Amino acid sequence: MSVATSLIEDQPARIAPTPAETLYQFNESPLLARQSQQESNARSYPRRIPLALKRAKGIYVEDVEGRRFIDCLAGAGTLALGHNHPVVIEAIQQVLSDELPLHTLDLTTPVKDRFVQDLFGLLPPALAAEAKIQFCGPTGTDAVEAALKLVRTATGRSTVLSFQGGYHGMSQGALSLMGSLGPKKPLGALLGNGVQFMPYPYDYRCPFGLGGAQGVQVNLNYLENLLNDPEAGVQLPAAVIVEVVQGEGGVIPADLDWLRGLRRITEQAGVALIVDEIQSGFARTGKMFAFEHAGIIPDVVVMSKAIGGSLPLAVVVYRDWLDTWLPGAHAGTFRGNQMAMAAGSAVMRYLTEHKVCEHAATMGERLSEHLHILQRDFPQLGDIRGRGLMLGVELVDPAGAPDAQGHPPVFGRLASLVQRECLKRGLILELGGRHGGVVRFLPPLVITAAEIDRVADIFGRAMAAAVASL
Repeated sequence: MSVATSLIEDQPARIAPTPAETLYQFNESPLLARQSQQESNARSYPRRIPLALKRAKGIYVEDVEGRRFIDCLAGAGTLALGHNHPVVIEAIQQVLSDELPLHTLDLTTPVKDRFVQDLFGLLPPALAAEAKIQFCGPTGTDAVEAALKLVRTATGRSTVLSFQGGYHGMSQGALSLMGSLGPKKPLGALLGNGVQFMPYPYDYRCPFGLGGAQGVQVNLNYLENLLNDPEAGVQLPAAVIVEVVQGEGGVIPADLDWLRGLRRITEQAGVALIVDEIQSGFARTGKMFAFEHAGIIPDVVVMSKAIGGSLPLAVVVYRDWLDTWLPGAHAGTFRGNQMAMAAGSAVMRYLTEHKVCEHAATMGERLSEHLHILQRDFPQLGDIRGRGLMLGVELVDPAGAPDAQGHPPVFGRLASLVQRECLKRGLILELGGRHGGVVRFLPPLVITAAEIDRVADIFGRAMAAAVASL
């Protein structure tokens, strides 16, 4: 039995996909009208994806008007196995039927112990052998806050290096690490001078105007000089925090040689390396953790999203040399979510037993091949990138003035049109990157080859319609 076949058979009855020729029109429903009136102005997804959802199975969602959509947003990567996967439902129901405590603070339970053993079993052995875990509040941003406190406590240093284009959450501490200026501008000072931003190895738009191996080497030389030059003007930091694949920043995968160089430089300098795997972890990139592509061992790994099997959960796993903080140094009322731990264990076991890493890598290659074929007809598809089923397409204006590397400028308006045309045809996608110019693909990892083909077909027709409308 093939991986794809086994994944299909383990899925619940699917909501049938929408016929190819159907074009949905979107008028504000009573639910959306009330949401617009009563929810805060900070709401984001409903502005671009005006749906009121009532049902979901596998990779499909259905709205209150009975319209069906392929969900390639998947809770921003949270739904590794898609919506309402039977192993997740069974795990949740078992917790309820066994009358297990639902709220335990950080008291242990058999469910929690199994979760930790399952998680440590997925880690590279060199990390698992000395790993400690901190359960945090139920969001990734709280885990990032915990990681910041951890490294500052252990090293006695206060500054942190982050990267341009990075995204690590929306609380004030995590927000200070963000590359995007938009959410930070109204707030003024965050962590003050506590964060220093570095150029990320964004190959398509290299900050040094070079790209390729030369751009990677210059980037590493710059970082190494910064940490070792007594006249650099930057204090030795407590840590460097990095996404191995920048998600919100535009699905930018870091060069693997650069990652290995980053690990070498930070280790030699005595600086903790924090890897943010909140979106890229748990088979998303074709490895259980994205940093495994480079064969490195970080000092700290931040995890959330898929780790809770679709329910809120966040943890920090770190090497034991950092475990110097005092009892209560980081806490949170909802760090003992038993249903999330049970669901997370079920997902982790499923990922391993069904070789989902390999499946995600294969499906990602298949989707990438489709996108490269479309690129022949659409010069607006400037860069196709990512790893596994964490893919992005940077849309560009071929008529615009090229940059230092000869690439045309980003075309955010076209990306918005493409997103809208995809939604009309029953495909939910999200945008990211500079000026919102990157179309992002984050489908559930159980997506099949036929469904990948369907996604590519819809995207191609949406591209044609969007370009024709310019």
